Order: sequence, then structure tokens, then C-alpha cells
Amino acid sequence: MRIDDFDYELPKRLIAQKPAEKRDSSRLLVVHRDRNEDGSWADVRIEHRHFFDILEYLHEGDCLVLNDSKVIPARLFGRKAVKDAGARSDNKGAHVEFLLIKRAGEGDTWEVMVRPGRRLKPGDDVIFSGPGSDLPEGPLLKAHILDFGADGTRIVQFEYEGIFMERLEEIGSMPLPPYIERPSGDDDKDRYQTVYCREEGSVAAPTAGLHFTEELLAAAKAKGVELAYVTLHVGIGTFRPVKVENIEEHHMHFEEYTVPEHAAETISRAKREGRRVISVGTTSTRTVESAAFYDDDAGCWQVRAGSGSTGIFIYPGYEWKIIDSLITNFHLPKSTLLMLISALYDREKILEVYEEAVREEYRFFSYGDAMFIE
Repeated sequence: MRIDDFDYELPKRLIAQKPAEKRDSSRLLVVHRDRNEDGSWADVRIEHRHFFDILEYLHEGDCLVLNDSKVIPARLFGRKAVKDAGARSDNKGAHVEFLLIKRAGEGDTWEVMVRPGRRLKPGDDVIFSGPGSDLPEGPLLKAHILDFGADGTRIVQFEYEGIFMERLEEIGSMPLPPYIERPSGDDDKDRYQTVYCREEGSVAAPTAGLHFTEELLAAAKAKGVELAYVTLHVGIGTFRPVKVENIEEHHMHFEEYTVPEHAAETISRAKREGRRVISVGTTSTRTVESAAFYDDDAGCWQVRAGSGSTGIFIYPGYEWKIIDSLITNFHLPKSTLLMLISALYDREKILEVYEEAVREEYRFFSYGDAMFIE
């Protein structure tokens, strides 16, 4: 398959720059995957609703899989430290921006994207004291450049007093995607997180979950829907485009995931009993599909508890093991996420759905509206 097979036209005005006023007031496009008598896909059937209507489509016995990863304030603004003849350093050097990607070893060693990258080489120091580029006295973080990383990144060692995550909360900004063309604000520290986030480590939100409220989740449980929480820390691969013409030549970046024992048993029991497993977002999907194994005794696919690293790439032709339905946002043209949802339904049908969403002026991407592929 070619990358151009997953392209579509999107007016820039439809790229959401801010979240909806209320989480569950986002619009919801419901896709019914009907089959003809011969097993082929029937014509696309769509309903236009709001996200608070999702309860009408969730049934008793459904298992809802959610990614509880928490976004860290991973964008840092600082200055390159300038050393004088006495080997002292201050924060009067050039402005530098960091985006933390992932831990790169023991302690507080991280792989980071840097801008402008040409300014930093091994042996340099960067000082961070606040959320802006004009820094006050008294640095809260200092980064020592250890080495070059992959694709222009740097490997850095942080020095600080106290607790690292507390320092990030004080001086870091939320790492909003590049298509949100505004600085992150205080509101984003709440709205660019799911209400059920727990495990710190992502540099991008699992955005399908942003539409859920605590009240909506409670109502789903009261209806008999089982909730299973897994963790996949969303990495920088979320921002990186597919650069090959033949999509089968694309290599995903690896991300760390954990499936707790209770979640594995909840999902596996649903599969044994023939109940629907619905993932909230592509990250939950990739987690459970990565943890799947075939159990001869059960006679079906099951989910193994534990932690691991996954670079699973799901595109049309993939054999689904666990996931039956998907709640998701609208994804970028030519992206691996658009390929994943095309694998769950049908590439041409999905592009029809996207054309309808554009005509109806749905809001796209991270802070945009939602879709339920039932």
C-alpha cells in the first residue's frame, strides 16, 4: 500500500486549537459497520451525535479499555550556560527549548529533542528557571549534554534539588502538538489530561479519552460496562510523519506499556465469554494487541499481564486479536493512526467517513471531536 492511499483534504480551519467547553460536549460521529449477506461491507451508515450520547452505544457486558498514562509538562525553555574563565556558568547564553521524549537510562538521564539543535553538543549545560525564555535567577533544573541521540536528539543528565516531577510541574509546559498554533496555558495542564490519568510518562495525550468525564464513566459502570485500565506512555512517534512511499517499509518508534493483572483478566474474560472489547483510543488498541496471545485451552485470544515495549504497526490486512470496536479522534492525513482505523474497518469506507466529517465541519485532531467505530 502507498502512503497516498491514506490522504484526504482538510481545511486548516477544522484543526481544533482549543478543547470543547465541556469534555463530553464534543461531537460524536458514529460509524456502523454493516455487512452484506456475502460478508462484504455494506454502504457506510453514519449517525451524528454528541459524546455524552456514547452511553446509548455501550451495552451491559462491554469491556472498555482505557490508557491511564499521564502527560508530563515535557516542554522546557532555558538558556545555554556560558562558562567564564573561572569555569563558572550562568544562564546568559542562547535561548534553548527542550522536549523530553523518554528516559534513556538510570536516574534522570533523558533523550530530548532540542531547538535549535546546532547550539548544543556534548559537554554543554542548559539552565532552566521558569516557563519563559527570560529566566529569573535561581535555576530549578540544569541539564548536562552527554551525547547525541537518534534523529538529532540529545542524551542529557538533569541535576536538581528535590523531586524531578515537581520541578517539571513548576517550570515545564504541556507539550501540545505542533498543529496547535498557540503556546500552552494553565488550562492545558488540566484539559490535555484524561480525568483518569495516573501513571506519569507521556509526551502526548491519549486524546480519545479526553472526552470522558468522571460522571460518564460512572454511568457506564452503572450500566454494566467493565472498565480495564492499561498504560502506554505516548512517545514522540506521535508527531513524526510516515516518510516512505510504501507503508510496509515504515518503522514505528517503540513505546513502553503495562497491562496490570486485573486489566488482563477483565479483558481476557470478556473474550472468553464472547463480549465486546472496545478500546478508547489507538494507544489502548496498540497496548492490548501487543499483549495478546492465543490460549489453546480457552480457544481464543487472551491478554497477558506485564510490561513491555511495543513497536506494533497496524495497517489494513492486520489480523485483529482482541479489539472489536474503537472510540477515537480524527487523525492526520497519511498518519499511522489513520492506517490503524482503516485496518479495523475499510480504507475506502474510512475515507468516505472523513469526507463526511469535513462536510459537517467536525473539529479534527487532539482537541477535536470523536468517532465511534461500532
